[in-house]
Amino acid sequence: MTWKICCLHSLFRKQAPLTHRRESCRKPGRKEHHNTSFIFPSLFVCFFLFHSVSMRLKQDVSPVVVVIFRLVVWLYSLISYLPYLMLRSSDSQSFSECSRRVKARSISGHPSGPYRDVRALRALTTCIQPGMNTLDRVFESSVCRNPHLDCLGTRELLSEEDETQEDGRVFKKVILGEYRWMSYDQVYKEVRAFGSGLVALGQKPLKNIAIFCETRAEWIIAAQACFMYNFPLVTLYSTLGGPAIAHGLNEAEVSHIITSKELLETKLKNILLEVPRLQHIIVVDDKLKSGSEYPRGISVHSMAAVKRLGAHPENVSRQRRPPCASDVAVIMYTSGSTGVPKGVMISHSNIIAGITGVAERIPNLGEDDTYIGYLPLAHVLELSAEMVCLAHGCRIGYSSPQTLADQSTKIKKGSKGDTSVLRPTLMAAVPVSCALCTIVLNDNHIHGASRFFRELFVVHFVYPSRPVLTVTFLFSLYRLVFRKVRALLGGRLRVLLSGGAPLSAATQRFMNICFCCPVGQGYGLTETCGAGTISQLWDYSTGRVGAPLVCCEVQLKDWIEGGYRSTDRPCPRGEILVGGPNVTMGYYKNKEKNTEDFFVDKKGQRWFCTGDIGEFHGDGCLKIIDRKKDLVKLQAGEYVSLGKVEAVLKNCALVDNICAYANSEESYVIGFVVPNQKQLLALAKRKCVRGLWEELCNNPVIEEEVLKVITETALTAQLERFEIPQKIRLSVEPWTPETGLVTDAFKLKRKELKTHYQNDIERMYGAK
Repeated sequence: MTWKICCLHSLFRKQAPLTHRRESCRKPGRKEHHNTSFIFPSLFVCFFLFHSVSMRLKQDVSPVVVVIFRLVVWLYSLISYLPYLMLRSSDSQSFSECSRRVKARSISGHPSGPYRDVRALRALTTCIQPGMNTLDRVFESSVCRNPHLDCLGTRELLSEEDETQEDGRVFKKVILGEYRWMSYDQVYKEVRAFGSGLVALGQKPLKNIAIFCETRAEWIIAAQACFMYNFPLVTLYSTLGGPAIAHGLNEAEVSHIITSKELLETKLKNILLEVPRLQHIIVVDDKLKSGSEYPRGISVHSMAAVKRLGAHPENVSRQRRPPCASDVAVIMYTSGSTGVPKGVMISHSNIIAGITGVAERIPNLGEDDTYIGYLPLAHVLELSAEMVCLAHGCRIGYSSPQTLADQSTKIKKGSKGDTSVLRPTLMAAVPVSCALCTIVLNDNHIHGASRFFRELFVVHFVYPSRPVLTVTFLFSLYRLVFRKVRALLGGRLRVLLSGGAPLSAATQRFMNICFCCPVGQGYGLTETCGAGTISQLWDYSTGRVGAPLVCCEVQLKDWIEGGYRSTDRPCPRGEILVGGPNVTMGYYKNKEKNTEDFFVDKKGQRWFCTGDIGEFHGDGCLKIIDRKKDLVKLQAGEYVSLGKVEAVLKNCALVDNICAYANSEESYVIGFVVPNQKQLLALAKRKCVRGLWEELCNNPVIEEEVLKVITETALTAQLERFEIPQKIRLSVEPWTPETGLVTDAFKLKRKELKTHYQNDIERMYGAK
């Protein structure tokens, strides 16, 4: 409990956060370190606080309650101000020092950098332990240290049934049991057997093998087998379309692929004739579908059968060829946000450098931690996170977005979601999955609760965002208000890392407060092994992505056309270049793109040109402010950053997703909007507009009202008039990877969106 109080204690301070000292983080079996410092709000701050809160209370609560609330706050301010002056301890100074601490410096002394973490000014870190320079060695080291500890866990499927909704649609619902765990030693034995079995099936060292599968324990077992036997692993998103899958398999020239029964039947089977080199399909499920026919020359095996083959004495005794640090470990195909997916070649040393940098930002990482894996393992964020956990003896419990929480779409009402059963301490998320906020607000614990509890939640959510509170008050706040919210993610979460796209300040603040755990925002790309920057967990500032990791350095390159220079004041700005041992080997069979995006400096260090625009703050933290590829020049010569416009408008309550569009032949910006259903229905009710969902989205009156709200949001955020969309189109359906309009990481596919809305573009620009 003390760790949670200290976390909140630092979060709600305006002037400075509390550092995460390793000795003060509470762990099972360790004594709590009690912090006895009390911090009190000033009279002025309390006035500002109660004014804003009471304004909110006036809407739903009787005036008598508001008066009582004001009186209590005034009395609290009068009583607490003098003790605040008298009892202020040295901790206050340490808080202030912590906030001003420089986290990274330019090693050249020039504002353009390169910037390094202050602990890596002399040299960048390349590995977790000396000599552990390949992934098989790292895993074997963990097995030797933790042979009997839990490693990988999967929930047992108890039952599955169809549930008919009010609108007639039928959804599958599941009831899941407890997690069943495999120890590190058991996983290691399965890895050895599976790798040996692949060799027996003709897979050769340094020859590519593909995995096209959902996130599950078998994915990691297969990956570790490939690392151990030096098979470069080609990863493909499970939501890719047929042409993209065929492109990846043909370009990588794979003869063996690992997949699931569902993906084989629904996607892979349809393109087998387009992949002539494919010979062996290994299905991770135990039971194969009988009666299926496949093209001649293709053999289908279960994973269990391959492991049994590998366990034969003649195969076990066969000597394996271990990998070198410079060997390719993974060819990771991107989600294809800008066209055909590109394969990024990642060496063993690249991954190890990346996970070393990430691990350094997570305090007390070890065998007491439980990580929940649900993001696509074909995404560099999830793969890196799980590699970090395996290197440090953590256990990983598997989940999916459909079973993550009690209210998830596939969980039968009344049964528990994965977070409630697993109770993780670590979690990674992309901003879309940080729609956990939506889960919180729609959860019965809040909207289904009494009016008293709902108002208490509002009060306590607004209160911490102002000044500082006493530890005693924080304790009651946690117990009375946020315990149920924390329980949505199991109640034990201590670190949540967000990456893949910018996390809005409002969402980050909401999650910091409501889940009572630090949300570390990071920046990285597939081309940098997902490593670049991560904010310190004691840094509760929002909108920034932290300082460079100890494995890399970051430089700013002037972009004159966009108006960004390293000499800008008050913060140097420019295109972000990432250099270090985590920068990958380049794109697979794409020399032209390699020359464009990668380079090697005079010292022999590799660099990647990200195309993102950032600025460095005085304490060495980076903020992403723009993207080169999203810049459009309007007819009158003004430059519009579409990404910047979208980031601002996503903070509008009416907007679930938005794509801004413009071209150089027109004078204004337009937008395609996925509206928030609840907010749009409420707006329609206020405007007395009736109709079905599709009718509302196509209604000109509703469209105009949404545009007004969006414009207000844009003006509040100080967007220029020419940056604000002048016309919009409301989308009836949400954008999901299945629609082909966003990637697996939910990044916009602008080309596909333009094609999809071509008629609307012509209409909004007056051609129709």
